[in-house]
Amino acid sequence: MSQEAGVSIWGWGSLGVVLFLVTFGPFAIFYFAFYILCFLGGGFAVTLLFGKTNSEKYLERCEHSFLPAAPTGVPRAVEEMKRESRQIKIDRRLTGSSIIDEPLQQVIQFALRDYIQYWYYTLSEDDSFLLEVRKTLQNALVHFATRSKEVDWQPYFTTRLVNDFATHLRVFRKAQQRIEDLRPKKDGLEEFVEIFFEVEVEMEREVCRDLVCTSVKDEEGFLQDLCEILLYLFLPPGDFHNKNMRYFLREILAKGILLPLINQLSDPDYINQYIIWLIRDANCNYEAFLNIIKLSDRVVELEAVRDRAAEELQYLRSLDTAGDDISTIKNQINSLLFVKKVCETRVQRLNSGKEVDTLKLAANFGKLCTIPLDSILMNNVALQFFMDYMQQTGGQAHLFFWLTVEGYRVTAQQQLDVLRTVQKDGKRLSNQTKGLLRAAAVGVYDQYLSEKASPRVHVDDNLVAKLAEKLNYEDPTPEIFDDIQRKVYEIMLKDEQFYPSFRQNPLYVRMLAELDMLKDPSIRGSDDGDLVHADYEPYPVAGVCNDHGKTYALYAITVRRRNPDGSEDVWKTYRRYSDFHDFHMRITEQFENLSSLLKLPGKRTFNNMDKDFLGKRKKDLNTYLQLLINPEIIKACPALIPYVNDFLENKAYNKGKGDFARKMDTLVNPLRNSMRNVSNVVKSIPDSLAEGMTKVSDNMDKLGHEIRHTFSKVPPLKPEEDSEYIRVSAQLDDYVDDNIPLRVMLLLMDEVFDLKEKNHWLRRNIKNLLQQLIRATYGDTINRKIVDHVDWMTSPEQVAETVKRFRDSFWPNGILAETAPRREKAIRMRSRVAAKTKMLVIMPDELKHIIGAETTRKGILRVFEMFQHSQLNRRLAHVFLEGFLETLFPQYKFRELFIKLHSRSSRMQKYKQKSQSVQIASSQKR
Repeated sequence: MSQEAGVSIWGWGSLGVVLFLVTFGPFAIFYFAFYILCFLGGGFAVTLLFGKTNSEKYLERCEHSFLPAAPTGVPRAVEEMKRESRQIKIDRRLTGSSIIDEPLQQVIQFALRDYIQYWYYTLSEDDSFLLEVRKTLQNALVHFATRSKEVDWQPYFTTRLVNDFATHLRVFRKAQQRIEDLRPKKDGLEEFVEIFFEVEVEMEREVCRDLVCTSVKDEEGFLQDLCEILLYLFLPPGDFHNKNMRYFLREILAKGILLPLINQLSDPDYINQYIIWLIRDANCNYEAFLNIIKLSDRVVELEAVRDRAAEELQYLRSLDTAGDDISTIKNQINSLLFVKKVCETRVQRLNSGKEVDTLKLAANFGKLCTIPLDSILMNNVALQFFMDYMQQTGGQAHLFFWLTVEGYRVTAQQQLDVLRTVQKDGKRLSNQTKGLLRAAAVGVYDQYLSEKASPRVHVDDNLVAKLAEKLNYEDPTPEIFDDIQRKVYEIMLKDEQFYPSFRQNPLYVRMLAELDMLKDPSIRGSDDGDLVHADYEPYPVAGVCNDHGKTYALYAITVRRRNPDGSEDVWKTYRRYSDFHDFHMRITEQFENLSSLLKLPGKRTFNNMDKDFLGKRKKDLNTYLQLLINPEIIKACPALIPYVNDFLENKAYNKGKGDFARKMDTLVNPLRNSMRNVSNVVKSIPDSLAEGMTKVSDNMDKLGHEIRHTFSKVPPLKPEEDSEYIRVSAQLDDYVDDNIPLRVMLLLMDEVFDLKEKNHWLRRNIKNLLQQLIRATYGDTINRKIVDHVDWMTSPEQVAETVKRFRDSFWPNGILAETAPRREKAIRMRSRVAAKTKMLVIMPDELKHIIGAETTRKGILRVFEMFQHSQLNRRLAHVFLEGFLETLFPQYKFRELFIKLHSRSSRMQKYKQKSQSVQIASSQKR
């Protein structure tokens, strides 16, 4: 029974398995097991999560059970503050002056809008950050304005600024001289920059700015360090110690303001444009433009000018004109053709490497102009070269004797005239005056003619004996030395070792260059092609006319013109003397060289209708016209031809100046010419006529001392060190007076025109002339005028105007100006030429007469060339920034700070090591 039951169980079980497999498939068992496992796992997870949730709730109830309940008012207030719009109140007072604060607030608003708000609002709508930035910026401006009011800016603008500029120019000049000595070993911009900073180390001795001027990374680091120091001085402690705020403002100040400003001020093209704008009122003449082209040593400049001339030629030739315009356009075309030819010739010479020194080329080219000895002695510029030559040949005693006697004669004559006037008033001639005159004359005799004189002027013993007798028994007169002076002049004129040999010396060629009388070889021969020659042969005939009762002289000029086909045209044109005078004024203004070559006959106020006078004037005008159309003059000034054509054509002459201008020119020209005369310098020997003869003896001794000073070639002002390798301000002891403009002018002239290379006599004369010019023009009030000008520059009105110009240039019409694209290279090169021409034009003729035309040109071009190096301009910008901060914060040790910041330079470290080794070596020798 039990067996049957077991069989039935297995049977039914097997049947159930078979039916389950047939119904659900062979994998149904696995699904069944998976379902069971999921049921068990789900139950376990639900139990675990329910327990965890209950536990957290329990723990939370336990924690809150030990803390007081949170008040409901604080969260509600915070929520309401977030919903409520925040009112921003700003104190708009910055400098204490409303006329400055208003435009300055606009600048701040525009800067925040265009440099911060445009990206900040993409991050947050909360204005609190912008408010804090604005407050911080305004606090800094308030501190800056307060500090600026406490500073006396007059010493900075009149001394420190000039000193920094002059020192920079001295470094540049010394670097130029050094690289010229190293050529052809070194050439190029990189080598010049290296030499420049080597000279800076030698001059500054504690600072070298090569890293901040040549490395962008080092310059950014320097400005960041500097800005962080400024933020420490300007910001409240809380804002400064906020690193995020400090770094943010530091980057804006360093990379957003100072660095772009230095980049712009260091751009040579920007400086050239500024020079052109600054001298916009000066009229450029054709001759100055041609001189700049002929002196240019850059092919890119010449090619830019040549291409522009070609464009203008193409335009003029395309014009359809008639009548009087034809001659005008023809003259313009001829001028442009000549400019193009000069540029092409100059480019060929530079590319071929045949460019040589103009002075050497002129000296070997042919005949030179002959300057008489008496003209040399009466011209400041020429005299200095003759003086140098006489010192080389040992004949300086003759020259200085002549000059001393000239000074004695002028001084004695002035004093005797004063004494005669006093005598006419009933007063007797003072014996003391006679004694002083005799003492002065005896001083001249002892210094140059006596046996104890060294060096001694050797002349006829009989003449010396007669002079000694006159000094012993007769009253001194201005003419007492005339016989010996005449003899000394003959010796200098005829002795082969003096004036004749001087005309064959290179110093004579340099003298002609300084007088602007050296012919430029580039305008000769086939180098420049065939030049236009004058085809006129004019000569005038004088006649007297009467017009409504007014009598005047009229000159009938017969003009003969040769045509290319061999025929000849003849006509007459009528000109008055005033037409000649106006024409002469016009051409001498445009062509400066002509003023020393063309001499218009003088004007007479009375008896100007006299027959003999008119005959003489007719002869002089004929000479003037013949010299005017001389081929050599036409070659030197080809642009003169249109002016000659206009004057000689048979038509009414259009005067360029009125009667008043001609009268003023007649009055002023003699004053200009008198500055060339050395007698003006000699006349200035007495300090004042009012002090009378009591000064004559002292002045003669002073003159003798100066001459002996020149003989011995005394060392520089600071004998213990080379004055060329110290800052310019270190030599201010040479100028004992407190006259600010004189000091400034001498500092600049010394460095711009390199006057230290001149002899001491000329330099003293220049100082005397400047003193006379300043005192005669302004008197003792000029210092006050300079102080007033500095006060005006820093006045609220002027500062407000500067801020407005800054605002309008950066945000015209309230919109941020777009960055100007870099100009094309050809335009930049033409701007260089225009800037050089402008700078050359503004130099007055009086300066050329004092120091020489060639020296003036070289000095002006040196200053211009200094601004054409961006790395050197960066150095000057940093120097000005350092000087400004040292002046603004005198109580802080900014000088020591800059020395520390610039100490990273390897050149500075090498210089210190070299100095230490030199000191050790010198101490060991001791």
